[in-house]
Amino acid sequence: MLESLDPVLLARIQFAFTVSFHSLFPAFTIGLASWLAVVEWRWLKTGNDIYKEIYRMWVKIFAVTFGMGVVSGVVLSFQFGTNWSVFSDRIGSIVGPLLGFEVLTAFFLEASFLGVMLFGWNRVSRKMHFASTLIVAGGTLVSAFWILSVNSWMQTPQGFRLGEHGLLYPTQWLQIIFNPSFPYRFMHMVTAAYLTTAFVVGGIGAYYLWRKLHVSHARVMLGMAMIMAVFVAPFQLVLGDLHGLNTFKYQPAKVAAMEGIWETERGAALKLFGWPDQEEEKTKYAIEIPKLSSLILTHDLEGEVKGLKEWPKDERPPVAWVFWSFRIMVGVGILMILTGVFAVVLFFRKRLFDTRWFQFWCMALTPAGFIAVIAGWCVTEIGRQPYVVQNVIRTAESVSPVAGQHIALSLLAFIVTYLFVFGAGSYYIVQLIATGPTPEGEAYGDHGVDEPPLVTDLVSETGGEDV
Repeated sequence: MLESLDPVLLARIQFAFTVSFHSLFPAFTIGLASWLAVVEWRWLKTGNDIYKEIYRMWVKIFAVTFGMGVVSGVVLSFQFGTNWSVFSDRIGSIVGPLLGFEVLTAFFLEASFLGVMLFGWNRVSRKMHFASTLIVAGGTLVSAFWILSVNSWMQTPQGFRLGEHGLLYPTQWLQIIFNPSFPYRFMHMVTAAYLTTAFVVGGIGAYYLWRKLHVSHARVMLGMAMIMAVFVAPFQLVLGDLHGLNTFKYQPAKVAAMEGIWETERGAALKLFGWPDQEEEKTKYAIEIPKLSSLILTHDLEGEVKGLKEWPKDERPPVAWVFWSFRIMVGVGILMILTGVFAVVLFFRKRLFDTRWFQFWCMALTPAGFIAVIAGWCVTEIGRQPYVVQNVIRTAESVSPVAGQHIALSLLAFIVTYLFVFGAGSYYIVQLIATGPTPEGEAYGDHGVDEPPLVTDLVSETGGEDV
């Protein structure tokens, strides 16, 4: 039975499984690193130890999440060689240097100064420790820059030539890095990461308020999270619109799948819900708003929107996956905006921190950012099919000559291993959250000192002699 399994489909499922796990961690660490920088800055500015205790709690969560992100990312690199060797061979001259730059300019930076963030308290100056936090936060953004540049190039490839044996060679590095979709994708993803972190922090803060634990710390967490919901969530809607217009220009088949539009038409209606049927080539049971899709995509009520029938059947993405993933992403975004509206109303009523239903609402939305990120990546990656590099390399041409049963067995091994390893990591994070912010002595012991000791002082104390 295993011999009959489709190796292309299994390789795609395996990569989708591993990359979905991996994408959750950077989406969290990018936002969390920047938020930790803000928290430490507030501590340095105000001298309020509440900020310091919040930082000390969340930096440990950051370290665990960072480690799991690194481990899950290494797996993806191996898969490029095992399941996707043809893909790696054909575009290695382009993707290889970009991923190398990511390691050299970002990962080494983050990994080095993370040690100072974790273990530098009372061992380096406050300014040096704050600088380390800023460097780590900057490193996460630099890492996102290179990774999203690679992915964006696969969506909107340029700056290369097609050589012998189908190999791709770079000709204009600036065109490759700053490809047409990169600016929109980068801003959209970074903002998504900030919102993901905000709703996790806000949800934990709401939980503490619900249980009447660490109330002062919880008010800070929830308050700062709601600032993001009020200002950044609507901004993300604007970025999403700009990103959508870019996609409409360069990947119209993906947009047609997102909208569930089969026939090219002017004044296309926006399908709020429905069931895209790829066999019958129509969206059944559609609930529509007339002309709104044309207005959003072309800024003209009578603008033309191409339907999926403009492309051969083997050139169309899996419509239902793209259609529903897009609506999940947008739906979560709307809930985030509504949260910001509720927060503003409650703030002016002086009920932001003691409204029970709002605390429950924020707790329920704790995983909202992760859901939106996964749904967004489903739209991005599934919507690009059947190509792995848009209009250049098909996914079916990129798979290694590996038997389906071997991929199936490795997929099963990945599932079991991931559940164990990342389950343990997640359990530890839950325990850190349950413990909550604690005073320095309880969290780290009394081994710290106010200022780093001089070597000469240590020598004198131990009875040594100066050399």
